[in-house]
Amino acid sequence: MGLTINQIRENTMRARHLMQRSRAQGFAVGAFNIDNQDTIVAVARAAQKLNSPILVEVTHDEIKSMGIDNIRDMVDNYKTEYGLEVYVNLDHSPTVEDAKRGVDAGYEFIHIDISQANHDATDEEIIAATKEVVEYAKFTGALVESEPHYFGGSSNLHTETIDYEEIKKTFSTPEGAKAFVDATGIDTFAAAIGNLHGKYPVPKELDLELLQRIRDAITCQISLHGGSDTPLHFFTDAAKIGVSKVNINSDLRFAYRTALEKTLADNPEQFAVVKIMGPVIDAVQAVVEDKISSLGSADKAVR
Repeated sequence: MGLTINQIRENTMRARHLMQRSRAQGFAVGAFNIDNQDTIVAVARAAQKLNSPILVEVTHDEIKSMGIDNIRDMVDNYKTEYGLEVYVNLDHSPTVEDAKRGVDAGYEFIHIDISQANHDATDEEIIAATKEVVEYAKFTGALVESEPHYFGGSSNLHTETIDYEEIKKTFSTPEGAKAFVDATGIDTFAAAIGNLHGKYPVPKELDLELLQRIRDAITCQISLHGGSDTPLHFFTDAAKIGVSKVNINSDLRFAYRTALEKTLADNPEQFAVVKIMGPVIDAVQAVVEDKISSLGSADKAVR
């Protein structure tokens, strides 16, 4: 069942209050990517156990698979069943039209990412598209997130090492962040400080000194994408500096697939899917709990 406009606006107001609390109290909120109902359950159970606010996030692929309204309904159902403070984040929306559909569906967080879909998009194109989404989202109060350039990596298991000299060329700068925020009016700036999408053979390294300078330069919220395969102490430090949202995807997918492969190998004669998926859900939940603990969001939920 769809939400009324008043319900959507109440939810987005609560989402804004959460971001404000995170800044004031020095914690960050995990935005956990879900691929199916199993991962929704894993994330919900972890949030309930640790009494943590969470964001459930989906990209264009998950929306094509499950449906933009179905995802909203499933999250709301588990919100009620588990007693959660949970919001939905539309991650890496490739077009203005897709972002607007997320607003219409009552998603509280909207990430418009023109450069992800078109690496050659100009600054003018990115700013114009972002401003259009910001203006459209005012109807519901949804928080809009964006960045001024392509963000590296992909949500997969990478075999190559990280060439930080090359990656540093795409790092955010305090001056660039301020100019982009001022030009677009976004609620959340997606910073690039060494965070990359996906898992790599070596742990990621975040430039926390650069993060502090970006934090000092802008007043809006800051998010970190590519939170997988990152030593947990970086999350704790980033939250204290003033990051409000950290996206986690590949670590969950890795846990899901490896646990599923082991369960299938250990139970070759089991064909009841619900019995096979129990250990898989547990494995994903354990990853989510670790992230929540490092982000400092445990016991921060407000219902």
